[in-house]
Amino acid sequence: MTKATNSPADPKVATDDIVSRVLHRDGLMLIIDKPAGIPVHRGPRNSRDKSGVALEDSFDALRFGLPRPPVLAHRLDRDTSGCLVLGRHRKALAALGRLFKSGRIGKSYWAMVAGGPAQEEGRIELPLGRKDATRGWWMKHDPAGRPAVTTWKVMGRTQAVAAPSDSPRLAWLALEPVTGRTHQLRVHCAAMGWPIVGDSIYGAAPRMQTPGLQLHAREIVVPLYNNRAPIRVSAPVPPHMQQLLRACGWRGEASAE
Repeated sequence: MTKATNSPADPKVATDDIVSRVLHRDGLMLIIDKPAGIPVHRGPRNSRDKSGVALEDSFDALRFGLPRPPVLAHRLDRDTSGCLVLGRHRKALAALGRLFKSGRIGKSYWAMVAGGPAQEEGRIELPLGRKDATRGWWMKHDPAGRPAVTTWKVMGRTQAVAAPSDSPRLAWLALEPVTGRTHQLRVHCAAMGWPIVGDSIYGAAPRMQTPGLQLHAREIVVPLYNNRAPIRVSAPVPPHMQQLLRACGWRGEASAE
């Protein structure tokens, strides 16, 4: 398993800082540790992002001798941190695109959720559709929408103060999206009654919530080469998630070795 040794930096990643976020590098792809709070690509400026800055603005520093910078092979939400895959050239990007489309790439996310499920593991099968035409990226559970499947497992829990011992306040979940719909994990968790902590769209968090969305793309597994084992990469837990994770039993990166 490949891991970063550096701790995540400020969300406003500078060009000369992006190289320190490389978790894996080979001839076809890069996997980088995306910081929370910055979009992967440029979009319309809004109340939350007046700068128009995007992570891909710094990709020229990741050419590593190739004539062109790498290109995003998939997306992560602005406020989600962790493993992000880039294709280093056109042929590699096409191969990665096929793997993502066919569901052959394994993805595991860590999330802190409010309340939490009563069971220890399970599967969510709730189709998703657009919430309304004016908010194109906002989604909702829609029986007529596209199929969406997520599996989950409880990694730890914290108990509410002055509450019965069987009444969890927060839960640390490992989430695996079987499908890859927009905002799938966030909508699925909210629809189940345990929204992700810090979610200002599908949860109850204020728009400028601190410490922010508690969702991290912890691990990705890419079967890119036919005659080699799949490439397995994990991203270090960002600082804004460490306190709540520790409250649920996480003992730091050293314990994951």
